Amino acid sequence: MIKGLTEAVVTGSQFRDVSPGEDLIELGDRPLTVDDVAGLARGDLRIRLHDHGALRERLEISSQRLQNQLEAGREVYGVTTGFGESCLNSVESQYAMDLPRNLVRFHGCGVGEPLSDEAAAATVAARLASLAAGWSAVRPEVLERLCDLLNHRILPVIPSQGSVGASGDLTPLSYVAAVLQGEREVRFQGVPMAAAEAFQQLNLEPLAFRPKESLAMMNGTSVMAGLSCLALVRARRLARFAATLTAMASDVLRGNSGHFDDRIFAAKPHPGQRACARWIREHLQSSEGGGAWNGHLPGGGETSSRIQDRYSVRCAPHVIGVLVDSLPWMSRWLETEVNGANDNPLIDPDTGDVLHGGNFYGGHCCFVADGLKNNVANIADLLERQMVLLLSPSSNNGLPENLVARTGGDRYSHHGFKAMEITASALTAEALKLTMPASVFSRSTEGHNQDKVSMGTIAARDSLRVLDLTETVAAIATLALCQGVDLRGLDSCRPRTLAMHRKVRERVKFNQGDRRQDVDIEQVLDLLRNDELPMGSWDFEV
Repeated sequence: MIKGLTEAVVTGSQFRDVSPGEDLIELGDRPLTVDDVAGLARGDLRIRLHDHGALRERLEISSQRLQNQLEAGREVYGVTTGFGESCLNSVESQYAMDLPRNLVRFHGCGVGEPLSDEAAAATVAARLASLAAGWSAVRPEVLERLCDLLNHRILPVIPSQGSVGASGDLTPLSYVAAVLQGEREVRFQGVPMAAAEAFQQLNLEPLAFRPKESLAMMNGTSVMAGLSCLALVRARRLARFAATLTAMASDVLRGNSGHFDDRIFAAKPHPGQRACARWIREHLQSSEGGGAWNGHLPGGGETSSRIQDRYSVRCAPHVIGVLVDSLPWMSRWLETEVNGANDNPLIDPDTGDVLHGGNFYGGHCCFVADGLKNNVANIADLLERQMVLLLSPSSNNGLPENLVARTGGDRYSHHGFKAMEITASALTAEALKLTMPASVFSRSTEGHNQDKVSMGTIAARDSLRVLDLTETVAAIATLALCQGVDLRGLDSCRPRTLAMHRKVRERVKFNQGDRRQDVDIEQVLDLLRNDELPMGSWDFEV
């Protein structure tokens, strides 16, 4: 079962995934989940090193193992050598302490809009989990300071562009490492300031990195992994929401509820597809009191004259179900990435062996993010197609064209939701354009040392952008469906449709005549992103 979303309530609050008494994560007690990363990113959870001592001991042993290698005069990449293609350059021992500081500084070349506070926090959480694996030769003090960043909301200002996804997220993660050194900028509880100033306010001392510690901070996949965790949680909510909107569309369009009969989905039993059909079916069959719906619709019969609804309604479980069925394996892959040791070199804490490899390659993250944005954009396309059915007299079973509410002589001077559909179409097109896989754009860089790279961070950023666009399409579709409920008549729609209608009408009035609707869209997005819409529970198990 995907963690979270288990309460059978319709407030949406189930997406918080914070149980009473469980708002503190003991790092080292168990691996972090996707929901843990999202909870830490939102500030719903706090984190600290587990106090039983095993984690702390493992970290100290790993750090000491590296020191033993150096005292024995052995060569270690990034500690006694330069970085990347410069690994052939030996660094004299008297300059070894300059290396970790300089690594952070010369990677301070990120560009683009900064990541959001939530994305920056997800990045810190993912890096913290990876270092806790104990293969990176970092002291416990480094992890404790990362915990401080999360718990006190000292969030690095991280430019969003500049990573090719292998050798990990070097440039964006340098902004996390720099903050630990007391350099660059942060947002401290929402206020921009220098990192040194935030530390001073909390009486925290900047860290002086020991050999390999800044490399361990930067040489990993934690930006793409953290962002992908946020995207996955949002995609899960969107999948459930899309099922509810499809049920509303079937209701308002007077569709054929037989399209969601469980026997159809048992005949081709993809679990997520079948669950999606069940969510739609339960919406259409449930009464307000929880009993079976009697099928009586005073407003004009249960179905249209069509024996089969158009694909965007009839096949909605098959579209949404692809995303639902993808989420479990995507979660597993991301949790492996978040908790795995993904820097280089690794120091075996048991033997002290230095292992030079490529765990910083973000191919799994990239594949998740590329797949996720494809699935999500298909949902944008689905909902936009449903909206077209709702607006057109040829397919909306008696509703006015463009959902215009006017009935008098001035009705032709109003155009209702015509422009809203254009906006939804534009957003959908943009989402679909972004589905090109990022991984296929690998390019050789850094003196041809990084000659095959994942582009996972670009994919993760794209997935969040596609979610922004698709959530907005969903918000527009919600407004159109609520308009359709008003025009159809409250006494002729299902109880769960009316529950969504009531919640939206608390913020947005019925559109009686042409007016701006951008503010309406923002209101619905706010309800969605704060988990206040009655979309039903997530009860999908595999």
